[in-house]
Amino acid sequence: MNEEAPSRLQLLHFARRVVAQQATAALAQLDTWIAAEERREAERRRGEQMRPAPPEWLIQYGLNKQNIDAVHTGDCWAAAKSGRCRPATRQQALDALRRQIPACIHCRPDTALGILD
Repeated sequence: MNEEAPSRLQLLHFARRVVAQQATAALAQLDTWIAAEERREAERRRGEQMRPAPPEWLIQYGLNKQNIDAVHTGDCWAAAKSGRCRPATRQQALDALRRQIPACIHCRPDTALGILD
């Protein structure tokens, strides 16, 4: 067993190969993470583009889903909080207000529709 110990130069070349191999693996892992994040971002953007526009008007129904409780604008925070609203057309909102269904006191759809109390 008369093996020679590796020289300093051989050890340095070996260390360089190890570092290059580890750097290549780390870059490949980073590229995988970047590609996955780009896919998620593209899906999020597609989802936003495909999402239908929010309704302009909402009608809030009672607990029995038959009675109409109030009329809201589409962006009313109170309507979103109630969870009992359905989208409505402008005409449906006008008809409901004309039938004395109360207008939301927060978003004032009667004012937005041009109906004065």
